[in-house]
Amino acid sequence: MWLDALEMKYIEEVGAMNIFFIINDELVTPDLSGSILPGITRYSVITLAQKWGMTVSERKISIDEIFSTKEDGSLTEVFGSGTAAVISPVGEIRYGEKTIHIGDGKPGKISMKFYDALTAIQYGKSEDTENWVEVIE
Repeated sequence: MWLDALEMKYIEEVGAMNIFFIINDELVTPDLSGSILPGITRYSVITLAQKWGMTVSERKISIDEIFSTKEDGSLTEVFGSGTAAVISPVGEIRYGEKTIHIGDGKPGKISMKFYDALTAIQYGKSEDTENWVEVIE
């Protein structure tokens, strides 16, 4: 996971993907501050979450907040999103001497819901109500 270059405490991305956290049933992702890729899959995840009635927050989120929300039990899932990976669950985060484990080694129910919905649209198994699919002939 990449932290911001200025203060080295705010989460930006994970590898070549955007990062999402489920904290208190809210979808939290770093805001587009200029150094974060405005990914198409990121946009799709946010759009689906809003359609499903989830609270979505695009904001600064520190690595310290991630560790404290894991400790108090409010962090339940972490996943990355990207074109090639679609949705990739994160099972472990290390920072300094600290390590936290997310979930039980399996993708969480919310990240799987996003994965299933996005791949169903991609493969034509579900209606594309957002007109995301471009047919190439």
